Amino acid sequence: MFKRYFRLQITVILVLLCTVTYAQDSVANKRPEMATAFRADGKIYVVIAVLVAILAGLFIYVASLDRKISKIENKS
Repeated sequence: MFKRYFRLQITVILVLLCTVTYAQDSVANKRPEMATAFRADGKIYVVIAVLVAILAGLFIYVASLDRKISKIENKS
């Protein structure tokens, strides 16, 4: 009984997500003004560089945390 309702909920969520993506595509096909302005000014590369730096930092942090946890697990 639980699996049946769970599957129904997952199906409804996936259908709603697809509907949202189609709605955003059909509303307007023009580019956002902010992205166009950043691209025209050359600032988009700064934004991308900052995002890459943040993601690289997060990956390095998670990798070091994983190594520390593995060391603690091996000691026990």
